[in-house]
Amino acid sequence: MQGPLLLPPPPLLPGLGPVRDAALFLDFDGTLVEIAPRPDAVRVPPTLPPLLLRLAEGLGGALAVVSGRPLRDLDHFLPVPIPKAGDHGAALRPVPDAPALVPDLPHPPVAWRARATALLESHPGTLIEDKEHGFVLHYRLAPAAGPEAQVLLAALVAEDPLAFTLLEARMAWEVRPRGASKATAVRALMARPPFTGRVPVFIGDDVTDEEGMEACRSFGGHGFRLDDAFGSPAALRDWLARAVLPAEARGAAAPDRPA
Repeated sequence: MQGPLLLPPPPLLPGLGPVRDAALFLDFDGTLVEIAPRPDAVRVPPTLPPLLLRLAEGLGGALAVVSGRPLRDLDHFLPVPIPKAGDHGAALRPVPDAPALVPDLPHPPVAWRARATALLESHPGTLIEDKEHGFVLHYRLAPAAGPEAQVLLAALVAEDPLAFTLLEARMAWEVRPRGASKATAVRALMARPPFTGRVPVFIGDDVTDEEGMEACRSFGGHGFRLDDAFGSPAALRDWLARAVLPAEARGAAAPDRPA
């Protein structure tokens, strides 16, 4: 790859122009890959890991995956040596292959998970995803359980509102400790080379990504919702693939537009 990587405009927002000297922050589920019925059923295109390595090279290492998933899941699905933030910033690995930085955060009471598990028994298709400092109740396969799940988890969080908060996700509700977010992950990475001094760009698909987008905007960068800027994970992957092409090849690959 010759010269620094230049991010082209998002396909659905061409008027924004290209981004130079970017630091790129990417969500995983629903952004880099399509949402799956269950967290363990996600499918990663075989071209994605090598594409992320090429992007990292072109960005001088300023590429990170920032996800609500635990780091162990990200390492499993994306076995590439790039910075990663898991559990909504509750675990951060700014240096690939180095130990994760884990802040001192509270753990939810064991009884909370037991009470959430009782809901699963009355709503087949729901499931719990455990995290280091919280858990997620997914109801994608049982949509009718959504309101009851919200009421239950909101009641749990209300027992200790200074330590925990309730996050709405796509067909899921998550109990998360306060003090960690995708915004804290972005700010922590932007304080370190090679991210420092670059123009941050956050791309995500969910309400949980809005904090990361806003953090990037506070640094003078951009936050893009997938549906508004790209349309689909496949379109985003195509855009990322175009970004690592030489400039002349990018131009040749671009669709014809009226003058």
